[in-house]
Amino acid sequence: MPDTMSPCLPAGPPSWARPLFGLTVLVVEDSRFASEALRLMCVRSGARIRRADCLRAARRHLQTYRPAVLIVDIGLPDGSGAELIAEAKALPVPVPAVLGLSGDPARATEALRAGADAFLPKPVESLALFQQAVLSVLPSEVRGTVLPQGGEDTVTPDPLALRDDLSHAAEVLAARRDAAATGYVAQFVAGIARATHDEDLETAAEAVARQRPSRAAVSRLCGIVQARLDRAAVF
Repeated sequence: MPDTMSPCLPAGPPSWARPLFGLTVLVVEDSRFASEALRLMCVRSGARIRRADCLRAARRHLQTYRPAVLIVDIGLPDGSGAELIAEAKALPVPVPAVLGLSGDPARATEALRAGADAFLPKPVESLALFQQAVLSVLPSEVRGTVLPQGGEDTVTPDPLALRDDLSHAAEVLAARRDAAATGYVAQFVAGIARATHDEDLETAAEAVARQRPSRAAVSRLCGIVQARLDRAAVF
């Protein structure tokens, strides 16, 4: 059966305060903390948001509807987000705007080579920069002529989302399944650390993300993650 789905487009006119009004944004992101930040930005911008936490879930979404905007984290638990970017761009009815996302700026090249229209470095904290990044790659027939007001507004994700991320990381680290799982959780924790501006946690995660990390490095990361989880449980 041919793919005849059209993108979910605005049902009404956008405004400077809600420049993404009526658009559907699919966010593919395994971190609940990062997803919550993007959800708040989408809601503030007037967009509808759907979330998938892995490639498999994202593909199910794309079989059901076509979002106007697709934002994909490059480091996902079941593969590279670059795969999904390439697939979204190759659809008979392509997603109008596709943005790659990562806490590692070096992965911008991977996203853009796969076909992403732009790259968003994490953490995404500025509402104005988020709106500008999305609007800059939307086709004119989708975005209209409204521009965001700008300003220095930021969003603050729910601390419970951070606790969920830390709990997930602690579980994966405790299991110590294989090198691939350890490498994945190290980059996952590094993303959390950048989002929360936690230099000690980021340094520990980056040490484990290297090839063949020492047992001491893994143990140190486990200890810091548990300490952050204990601290988060107080709030």
